[in-house]
Amino acid sequence: MKKIIISLIICTVVSVVSFAQTTTSADSLMGATILSKRTDAAMQKWRDNRFGQFIHWGLYAVPGGQWKGKDYPGAAEWLKADAHISAAEYAELIHQFNPQKYNPTEWARIAKNMGVKYVILTTKHHEGFCLWPSAFTDFSIASTPYKKDLLMPFVKAYQKEGIDVYFYYSILDWHHPDYRSVIQSDDDQKAFERYFAFVKNQLKELITTYPGIKGLWFDGQWEASYKKNYKMGYELEQYCRALKPGIILNNRIRTDAQGHVDHDYKRRHFGDFDGSFERRLPSNVKSLDFDWEACMTVPENQWGYHKIWLGHTKTAYEIEEMLATCTAMGGNFVLNFGPQPDGTIRTYEQNLAKEVGAWMKTNSAAIYGCDNAGLEKQDWGYFTQKPGDDKLYMVVFNIPVSKALKLKLPEKTSIADNSLLTDSLQKFTIEKTYGNEYYLHLGEAKFSQPFVITLQLKKD
Repeated sequence: MKKIIISLIICTVVSVVSFAQTTTSADSLMGATILSKRTDAAMQKWRDNRFGQFIHWGLYAVPGGQWKGKDYPGAAEWLKADAHISAAEYAELIHQFNPQKYNPTEWARIAKNMGVKYVILTTKHHEGFCLWPSAFTDFSIASTPYKKDLLMPFVKAYQKEGIDVYFYYSILDWHHPDYRSVIQSDDDQKAFERYFAFVKNQLKELITTYPGIKGLWFDGQWEASYKKNYKMGYELEQYCRALKPGIILNNRIRTDAQGHVDHDYKRRHFGDFDGSFERRLPSNVKSLDFDWEACMTVPENQWGYHKIWLGHTKTAYEIEEMLATCTAMGGNFVLNFGPQPDGTIRTYEQNLAKEVGAWMKTNSAAIYGCDNAGLEKQDWGYFTQKPGDDKLYMVVFNIPVSKALKLKLPEKTSIADNSLLTDSLQKFTIEKTYGNEYYLHLGEAKFSQPFVITLQLKKD
């Protein structure tokens, strides 16, 4: 009997040690914690929203990309780095930030009319300036001539319009005395640990002061100091989830032990979704196996307000096509605005919002709640479909000379009916060609902008 007990003990110890080694190995690398798409209601709402707005606003709006008579064409929020401005000199901008024309109700109205369902606001960018009166720093709105909290009225205005609110927060901080880009000594490490405590305090402040927010959008995780302290990222993720169960976090909250950012050592994205598609869309057109979001600027490369826009400036048609592209690939699309220092939105952005909004008012059924339709993409545009629905949307941007739109349906599936989304009486001729391939003939129909055709499918 003793031999049996001893054998059982040995087996148990061996099993525990083996499990501990596996767990320790995995923990030491600090890989992704969310290994598949979340299925909860909060995440599904994020997907169904599809269209979002990004707002970059901070002290960098004051110089607007210019410093001492020189224009810096790079992103306005990077002016401090591009112009090699000292921390002390840059901090003086705080005395000039006084957005007397700030009207979050108007901002929310513009966003609502554009058709966005969620918004991301930069509460603290790399410059370290905070749009709310944080108790943990004097480098905030409280120290400006404006003095009043910018976040609370923003959150209330957007939520009143039915728009979900997310807060951007930069881990990188050019102003805080304890922040380190690299760790070169024990003193640097201790300073960075103090800074990390500051970050946690501020995040708790944001989550508890503005409890209605849906999630956090992190940035600046790529510097060597944060990579070296990769366990901090893991701790930060768990900390945020404990403070607000169901919170949605982007992938820039983390790194792993091998220094990977955005994705871990096994190419699994960190956080709840991949937000690394910045000013670009994924190259493939099939639905990806993880949630993702693409963020786009209106000019070529400006997030925060820049007085001069250089290069190509996007039109409403381009924005609409990018939105349809992302939806057709199972992702979200976010359009950025950079408010001026007085708190107003520049005229071009307002007009763009109106144009996109006009299109969304009549065609949003092909966007909200839609996903990849699992069909072969055609040159005329994009297929979208609500999961489980037998209705298929054709979002048409490019009409061929033949005016015949090709489509290939799944086997044993045919078209029961079709119509223009904006006019159910407008029908089109369907021609079956080979196998499960069809042509939809536009005939003499005239279109002055992108349009959507609805196909009612049936199983044969």
